[in-house]
Amino acid sequence: MLSARTLADRPEFAVTAVACRADHTRWSEPETRDDYRMVLVRRGRFRRWADGADTDLDSTVAYLGAPGEEERFAHPTGGDICTSVRFEPWLWEGLAGGMTVYVDARVDLAHRRLLAAADGGDIDYALTEELLRLVAVAAGRPAERPRPADRALVAAAREAIIERAPEAARLCSLAGLLTVSPYRLSRVFSQEMRVSLTRYRNRVRVSQVMDRLEEGESSLADLAADLGFADQAHLTRTVREHLEHTPSALRRLLAGVA
Repeated sequence: MLSARTLADRPEFAVTAVACRADHTRWSEPETRDDYRMVLVRRGRFRRWADGADTDLDSTVAYLGAPGEEERFAHPTGGDICTSVRFEPWLWEGLAGGMTVYVDARVDLAHRRLLAAADGGDIDYALTEELLRLVAVAAGRPAERPRPADRALVAAAREAIIERAPEAARLCSLAGLLTVSPYRLSRVFSQEMRVSLTRYRNRVRVSQVMDRLEEGESSLADLAADLGFADQAHLTRTVREHLEHTPSALRRLLAGVA
């Protein structure tokens, strides 16, 4: 079951919240769209097939779609919630259809601020500026399609980290869970994601920090312990490294768009 809610609609762009409650491993029937778009996952995971290759999508990997691409989708792990951003061609400059985008913490924050701006109602200035910021930070992070031989390994590592599997607390235990050597896991992951396992794990934890702050978490010490940081100072350093903001500053940024 698919539902869509329009958050903003202008001639130059549209922002839509899409929720899918499907649960199926088979590919959907092929469909072709006539727009340029970026689709970012807010919750859940799904798979997309386009132009002869399939990709696992989650909150750390978005995709870019272009007119005329034939797409199929599968939802083997249940539903998902996404943000679909449609662009006019002039805004698409610098992006390439059929590619995936590594969603680092800066892109994640830009995505959240875009949604906050939509809630604020100022579509023509506040939301437009946040949309341009999102495109700017995402455009410089294209990721090549993974090679078939390594796709399953990288997808499994991403899932274990995002789902906070106990083995994901250490690189060596994560490699053991995936039955590969730590060296192979680290090398393949870096090659395919264009980011180290360490930075990827921290990027996921920074996203989880933002989730908890949005939910009203008040104790940074408890938050650090829950997410596996050494201490509150370690959490603060990691957040500042990825976003150039302290957790306290993030609270203000996530509360709304000035």
